[in-house]
Parts: sequence; structure tokens; C-alpha cells
Amino acid sequence: MNASIFYKYGSPDVLEFADIEDPIINSNEVLVRVKACSINHLDLWIRGGKTGYSDLKLPHVLGCDISGIIEDSSNAAGISDGDEVIVSPGTSCGRCNHCLQGNDNFCREYTIIGGWAKKGGYAEFASVPSSNIIPKPKNLSFEESASLPLTFLTAWNMLVKRAQIKNGETVLIVGGSSGVGSAAIQIAKLFNCYVFATAGTEEKLNKMKDLGADFVINHNDDDFAEIVRNNTDRTGVDVVFEHVGAITWPKSIDSLTHGGRLITCGTTTGSETDFDIRLLYRRQLSLMGSFMGSKGDLLHLLKFVNSGQLKPVIDSVFPLKDANKAHELIENRQHFGKVILKV
Repeated sequence: MNASIFYKYGSPDVLEFADIEDPIINSNEVLVRVKACSINHLDLWIRGGKTGYSDLKLPHVLGCDISGIIEDSSNAAGISDGDEVIVSPGTSCGRCNHCLQGNDNFCREYTIIGGWAKKGGYAEFASVPSSNIIPKPKNLSFEESASLPLTFLTAWNMLVKRAQIKNGETVLIVGGSSGVGSAAIQIAKLFNCYVFATAGTEEKLNKMKDLGADFVINHNDDDFAEIVRNNTDRTGVDVVFEHVGAITWPKSIDSLTHGGRLITCGTTTGSETDFDIRLLYRRQLSLMGSFMGSKGDLLHLLKFVNSGQLKPVIDSVFPLKDANKAHELIENRQHFGKVILKV
């Protein structure tokens, strides 16, 4: 089969379009003919060999956000050849207390398809656990469907499960033009929140307004913490949605009201920053981390996708052979929403 693979860590140029062996499916797996696969920052970190992602058996096939058609159901219950599906990106043991309680993303064996273990969807075929198969939303294309799982699940877990946003709260989305940021804007508006959102260009600011952001800020030119405070009677916001990391962290903290909550899932600009711990208890702040989300949460949020209340945001679609060009687009921060590989 054709696939985009890499034999060594490095820049986007290490991605090669090659002919490799079809995946072998085990007894608990099905074979998916991939129609589309979206790109996430996780893919860039793995390809670049960042610490924690540099012990893979190479060559490796990236890609956890898969949509496609069941090629071989292997007699899996409730799944048939020809079904149009999406794939829940996280796998877990299914046996531990966390899994049995529906918190599979807390499992010690939790991993991500196309991540640091199993080969993913930058290929014509992918073998995935049958328990990860979800019917594709009927009203969406394969490209739109592939844009949903990781980003919407991550944003939902951050805002709804971890930060527990409430109707009418004020929320700041830092980096609102990204895949996860554009999902977060929509989820916050689903809860009738007043949304501040930041991005780096005028075009992206306008697109965030189209998604529902109430107040947009250019984080390259402006002190977004000061602007947030000036527009909240100097009190700050209830929730900050953070995934940018070191560069924005101080301003994200300064944007919080007393008793505010900051939720983070990533460190795109670096993971180390100075932080005065006294701010935590003086202002009674809550800092929370989030990683992915459960299969149950993905099924739940898809109800809002099917009703049209949450919508995929696609920047561009590349053929599989141009995966390196798609990675370059994201690394240069020239995208708004999701970048998709069409297989």
C-alpha cells in the first residue's frame, strides 16, 4: 500500500511517500481503508523526535484522526465491511478501574494510534481496535469527519470535564486559530460563554469572530492580559484555555480572575517557564492539565456535531504524497483550523 513514512527524525522533509506492506489485523482489530486523516501537532512532535517521542520502531506511519471505510470487519460484532467510520484515536487496556469507569484516557496503557506505538492513518489502510470504531457522521464528508476526533475531544475534555465551564462564564481561548482552539471557541459558545480569543493575524481574528468569538486579540501585537482585564472591569476571566506554552503562560495567568481556572493540554512554544507560586494561593487559582478524553465523551460530543451545533473547521486538504508540505504549513503557522491528508 502507499503511505507517508519516515525512517529518521527531523524536518518535514524526512516524510517519504513509499510503498509498504499492508497492515496485519489481529483478532480484536478491523482493517480500515483510509479516506482521510487529519494532521495534529502531535504528529509534528513525533516526526521531529521530541523528548518522549523518540523511541519508536522506524519506519513509522503517523496519523490518529482517521475516517474511512471498513475493508475487513473480521466478524467484529456490530461492524460490517463497507461501513463508513471514524476512529477514536486513543487505545487502552479495557480492564483497569479507569477503563471500566469510562475514563480510558487515564489508563496506564493508554496510547494513541499513529503515536508512540501503533502505526496510523497516513496510509491507504490502517488496522485499528474494533472498540475504536465509530459511525461516521452522515452529514459530513470524510475530510470533515477526520478533522473531528482529537481536537474536539481534547477541547471538550479540557473545558467541560476538567474546567467544568458553566453557562455564562467568561473564557479566554489562547491560540484560537488552531485545530483545538477553533473547537474550543465553539464548545465555549455552546455553553453561552463570553469568549475572548487570540491569534496572530487579522485574517485569523476575523475567522474566529465567524466561529462565535466575542472579542478577538492579536497576541503578536497586543498584551492580551491587559486587554482582557480592561474589558472585564479589571477582574479577568473565569477560565483560560491554554496550549501554547512558555511564550503565553505569564499573560494567561494574569488574565485570570480570583478563583479562576487555567486548563492546559500543550506546550507548542516550550514547556519551561518562571512562575511565582504565591499567585496560586493569593488569588486562589486552579491550574489543571488535560490529555485527550474518553471514547464516551467523543460519542457524546458527536451528538452536537450531528445536530450542527459543532462544526469542523478545515483550512486545507493535501494529497497523501504531500504530507511534508502539509507539515510545513502547520509549522509555519499559516493555517486556521485543521489540515487534512486525502488518501
